[in-house]
Amino acid sequence: MQPFVFNTVPQLICRPGSALALAESCRRLCMARPLLVTDPGLVAIGLVQPVVAALDAAGMSVTLFDQVLEDPPDTVVEAAAAAGRAAGADGVIALGGGSSMDVAKIVAVLLGGEQPLAQLYGVDQVRGSRLPLVLVPTTAGTGSEVTPVAVITTGETTKAGVSSPLLLPDVAVLDADLTLGLPAKVTAMTGIDAMVHAIEAYTSAVRKNPLSDNFAREALRLLSRNIRTAVHEGGNREARASMLLGACLAGQAFANAPVAAVHALAYPLGGHYHIPHGLSNSLVLPSVMAFNMPDAVDLYAELADIVIPGIEGSNEARASALVEALRELIADVQLPATLAQVGVVEAHLAQLADEAMLQQRLLVNNPRAVLLADALGIYRAAFGEVP
Repeated sequence: MQPFVFNTVPQLICRPGSALALAESCRRLCMARPLLVTDPGLVAIGLVQPVVAALDAAGMSVTLFDQVLEDPPDTVVEAAAAAGRAAGADGVIALGGGSSMDVAKIVAVLLGGEQPLAQLYGVDQVRGSRLPLVLVPTTAGTGSEVTPVAVITTGETTKAGVSSPLLLPDVAVLDADLTLGLPAKVTAMTGIDAMVHAIEAYTSAVRKNPLSDNFAREALRLLSRNIRTAVHEGGNREARASMLLGACLAGQAFANAPVAAVHALAYPLGGHYHIPHGLSNSLVLPSVMAFNMPDAVDLYAELADIVIPGIEGSNEARASALVEALRELIADVQLPATLAQVGVVEAHLAQLADEAMLQQRLLVNNPRAVLLADALGIYRAAFGEVP
């Protein structure tokens, strides 16, 4: 066995209704003036106010920042930090999807230390400390509540990541009740996103280890067996809870055995076409897996045993069946299957490939080396052509 290090959150609370009991965690963390980071959509549907009211009733002085945008720009991060600073916040809570959680992670660092945002980008660039941090996901996808990474939009088409163990929260709260009203399309996109996390962690060429493998396998089991129900029967609490836990386990897996080419090729799609991250991953997943097959066939075969219980045949046959099963799943949850369907321009594929190759921090994790010609071939396959 190769030596490894596995990092995760100190406390994980998995209980329906637990979002209304956040004051318990706040008190334990000596937090009395929390900055609550969320987005206007969740405020509009009434998800935020009960949480704020419960904190208020427990004697907390809450400052609400509800202006988080999808793919949050650095200006939003700075605005949230300014709001927390003005209120004298002594802790940060995120309620929302990956965007809100990523903003909250960085804001906790900005408020707890002296570094400016520009100095945080990259791996292990965070110095000093952060404020106490509690993350509460409202989607079952990103796993951001258990990862040491936050991604911020820094330009018109560019993003930058902050990666540091300090970004792991003190507490992650999984409350399936918060996901009951999630629209079917969002459920589908975030669910596939979580499955990609599990698949890429399991096949990661870097830091793959027995713990990440077990988290990835259980995540894929929960997600693959519940995503259709969660999409088509949105009020099914058991399916929702399984998806939320599955996404969290997948997050713990890829936080320690990092993701690879699917994410590398998905990022330019989000940057140029503003395609949601989960959908970007879904669009390139089958084509990347087909490309990886020569080097990942045995691992894909092992995952096929989870997604297709009882499957028989050679490793090659089982691995190929896994790719086809994922194509069928994407169709069943009614997501687009090709880049052409979401408005990607064929003449733009070469530029997307160029930009995907800049994601070397991800590509080095891929089980098969990806060259520029390979990236272009994957995009062409995902566009709808035969590579």
